[in-house]
Amino acid sequence: MNLFADGRRKWVGVALIALALIGLPFALAAAGTAWVRIANLAILFAFLALGLNIVVGFAGLLDLGYIAFYGVGAYAYALLASPHFNLHLPFWVILPIGALVACVFGVLLGAPTLKLRGDYLAIVTLGFGEIVRIFLNNLSQPVNITNGPQGISRIDPFSFGAFNFSRNETIAGLAFSGPIKYYYLLLALLLLAIVVNLRLQHSRIGRAWEAIREDEVAARAMGINTTRIKLLAFAMGASFGGIAGGMFAAIQGFISPESFVLVESVMVLSMVVLGGMGNVWGVVLGAVLLTFVPELLRDWVQPVQQSLFGRTLIEPEVIRMLLFGLALVLMMLFRPAGLLPSAVRKRELAKTE
Repeated sequence: MNLFADGRRKWVGVALIALALIGLPFALAAAGTAWVRIANLAILFAFLALGLNIVVGFAGLLDLGYIAFYGVGAYAYALLASPHFNLHLPFWVILPIGALVACVFGVLLGAPTLKLRGDYLAIVTLGFGEIVRIFLNNLSQPVNITNGPQGISRIDPFSFGAFNFSRNETIAGLAFSGPIKYYYLLLALLLLAIVVNLRLQHSRIGRAWEAIREDEVAARAMGINTTRIKLLAFAMGASFGGIAGGMFAAIQGFISPESFVLVESVMVLSMVVLGGMGNVWGVVLGAVLLTFVPELLRDWVQPVQQSLFGRTLIEPEVIRMLLFGLALVLMMLFRPAGLLPSAVRKRELAKTE
C-alpha cells in the first residue's frame, strides 16, 4: 500500500509539473512577449548544456570550444533554408544534416586531442572554437559562403505545410504567438534530449565514459577502447550543439559570427558546473537559472538604485555580471559539486574533504 501511495504521489507530481510547463508561456506572455523569448532561450541553452554535459560531465573532457558546434549547426541551417543559396529545404531535413555536420566537426576536434587532458585539452578546444568563428567571419571571399561579418538573414522559420511557427494564430480560442508555438516545439525536443541523455548515462557507453573520467589508465586496462569512446563523446555532444544551432537560426531568422563567441562557451560550461556535472536534471536547472536570473537582475538593478540613491550609480549590465560572477564564486566555495550533483561526484568530494 505504501508503494502504491508513493507511486501515486509521484505521478501526481509529474502531472502538476506538466500542467505548469504547458501554462508557463501564457503566464510569461502576460508579463511581456520578451519573457517567452527568454524561456525559449533557456530551453536552447538547456539543450546545449545537455550536449556539453556528455563531454564534460560524463566523459570528463574539458571543452571550451563547444560553441563552435552550435555555430556550425546554425550556419548549416541558414545556408540550406535562406535566399543565400536560394535553398529552402524543410527543417526536418536540415536539422539531421546540421547534427551530422557538427558530429563530423566533433570527431575532427576529438581525433588530435585523444592524448590530452585537463588544461591542455581546454586550450586546444578553446583554439578550435576561435578558429571556427574566424572562418565563419572570413568565408565571404573569394567565394561567398557565410556572408562574412554581415551574417545571413531572412532564414526560413520552422513550418509544417501551411502551419508556420513564426505566425500568430488563434487555436481553440487561445492566441498563440510565434514565440509560444516555438516554446512547445522546443520543450518537446528538450524532453526527448533528456530521455536520450538518461538512457546514455545508464547504458554501457555511459559507464565507459564514467570509467574514463575516473581513471583512463584503469579503464584501458579493463578493456575499454578509450579512443573510440572518447571520440563518441565528442561526436554525441557536438550533434546536440548542431541541433540547437539549427533551432536558434530558425527562431532568430538571422545569424552572424558574433553570436558564437568564447563567452557563450563559458556560459554553457558555467551552466553545467552550476547545475551539477554529470547530473542531467542539474544541468537543466543550471541552464534555466543562468538564463532567467541575469535577466531578472537586469530589470531590477536600475529601479532599486533609483529608489535607494535617487540615481543610477552602476549600469545594470555591469552590476548584473558582477552579481553573476559573485554567485559562481560562492557556489564553487560552498557547493563545488553544483546545485544537484551526481551521486558519484558527491561521493568523490565527500571523500576528498
